[in-house]
Amino acid sequence: MRNALSVDVEDWFQVGAFERTIDRADWDGLAHRVERNTDAVLDLFAQAGVSATFFTLGWVAERYPALMRRIVDAGHEVASHGYDHARVFTFTPDQFRADLRKARGLLEDASGQAVTGYRAPSFSIDPRTPWAHAILAEEGYRYSSSVAPIRHDHYGWPDSPRFAWKPVKDAELVELPVTTAKWGKRTLAAGGGGFFRLLPYGFSRWAIRQVNEQAGRPAIIYFHPWEIDPGQPRVAGAPLRSRLRHYSNLSVMADKLRRLTRDFAWTRVDALADEEAACAA
Repeated sequence: MRNALSVDVEDWFQVGAFERTIDRADWDGLAHRVERNTDAVLDLFAQAGVSATFFTLGWVAERYPALMRRIVDAGHEVASHGYDHARVFTFTPDQFRADLRKARGLLEDASGQAVTGYRAPSFSIDPRTPWAHAILAEEGYRYSSSVAPIRHDHYGWPDSPRFAWKPVKDAELVELPVTTAKWGKRTLAAGGGGFFRLLPYGFSRWAIRQVNEQAGRPAIIYFHPWEIDPGQPRVAGAPLRSRLRHYSNLSVMADKLRRLTRDFAWTRVDALADEEAACAA
């Protein structure tokens, strides 16, 4: 079974964990590492022979348009991660639409590829934003991968479906949630990111196999380019919990990703969108 591999392309200072510590106005004056780290991801994927979806900030595409072309030329999909990682619930509906349009314009101009997929920063489409999916459908998006059907202190919509669902009646848009696993009655986060980096690799392998073999569905996994960069700057003023989450196990992430690409079959998110839409609730 083919699973979907995805990369949320943002720099080390743009993550949700540091949003109250690092001001957006200071971003351009910080050490940018997103280009070199994303190139390292492209090399890793090329060696493994896999294709993936790169959910990219418009802010990154604006500054590194040649990187967008390299992603496309390597056979990957460029999709939207919004403009500057602002969470959806911080917007009004009109502001969200404007953010979508700004990011998409930058991504399409830089990549030369139509952008049909979207992932909300920090999986921030949840019960607070009942209008967000409707706007995505109106703007012509084919799919969203913006919901984490779990409980988490930073995000989550635990009552939402675990697998593909149609959030807007009579629209083609399909929501493709990141992967979760079941342990008894509990729903466990297993979609990648910090969970993949911090937990033993065997947990992720077990979770993906459970989804593939017991549920008969593909897994949707994500990570960030900064997660393979143990030399990135340290943010001393951030909360301890944020620093522990962000910096732990950076040195082992690349090897874990190589194991992941060997153990399962991978493709782009858009390659699974139609198949999953046919199964959507």
